[in-house]
Amino acid sequence: ALYEGHVISAQELTALLQPVLTQNSRNLILFLQDSLSVDDFTYFSEPYINKLFIHFLQEILQSSPSSLVLPAVDCEATRYLLSFLQESGDWKLTNVTNLDVSQLELDLSKPNLLVVQLQPFARSSNEIPTLEAAAENDKIIGRLTMDLQERGILFSVIYTAVRPSRVSRRTDVEWKLRRQLMATEEEEDHLSYSPLNVTTGSDICILFYARNFSLKANNSVFIDLTNATFVTQKVDISSSQCSDINTTLSLKYTKPVNGISSLEIRFLMTNKFYEASARNWSSLESVEIVQDGATSAKFNVFVISAPAEYSFHCQLVGTSNLYPARLIPSNSEAKSWDVFISRLQV
Repeated sequence: ALYEGHVISAQELTALLQPVLTQNSRNLILFLQDSLSVDDFTYFSEPYINKLFIHFLQEILQSSPSSLVLPAVDCEATRYLLSFLQESGDWKLTNVTNLDVSQLELDLSKPNLLVVQLQPFARSSNEIPTLEAAAENDKIIGRLTMDLQERGILFSVIYTAVRPSRVSRRTDVEWKLRRQLMATEEEEDHLSYSPLNVTTGSDICILFYARNFSLKANNSVFIDLTNATFVTQKVDISSSQCSDINTTLSLKYTKPVNGISSLEIRFLMTNKFYEASARNWSSLESVEIVQDGATSAKFNVFVISAPAEYSFHCQLVGTSNLYPARLIPSNSEAKSWDVFISRLQV
């Protein structure tokens, strides 16, 4: 049985591919990428970029009578996939290198195995593939599959890669919980205090941790909430709410500094299923600050997300343009606040 986090072995992959090899279509297309991660597809799906970048791939998944998405496959299994396919039947092997697929000729009296080497993803420093490469590969997939469909040729498709684009350097976790806080790479990141724990009944709903959690009001009043949140835990979390779809972490402080009677910070999160990656993803959608019961200052959050069974882990989160994860003011009240959070995990 497949389960979350399971890596498909070579033996399991061959068993899963048996229905493809024994069906009546007799034509198989292998789209082969140099490196790939299931997270790449989530990046190109709504709401992050635009469905146009994986338009044809999504259409194939949605229109196919049956489909299977394997989030994690052993690289040894994919490395020898082509050899396995060739040995599994009397295929006529065709390496498709000419992008003008209209010139492709198939002998339909024999089973055909078409191998298409897709363009490698040129990745930036944070390993995000370029949109241009993704869009071009999607067009290649679309041109070939649409051409075969127009000719009335039945076929099956496998899309995979030779190696993963992302490899976790450490797999240990700090807490054996459903939403696990992922261990960090640097020795200095070992937690110096426990995370803030929000429960619903006997179940843990939210774990919140930060090395530094500070605000500045009106560019003058500095408010360090780190100690009150994690050490003395002089914070009211009773208004926090948890559900399978929407979760709110509410942190209320009484007289955090002179001149402020009450302060509430809300972290609003969602949990959505993405077909492209075949898994649920949690996203931090917005942050709100309410001082003394006045109108809340609202911030939109730029791309802080993680698979639902793991935590967000961001080195720097805040309002500065220099931070990789930004809180963007969405109303006039938000412009009066500066936010600084380091080593955030939720």
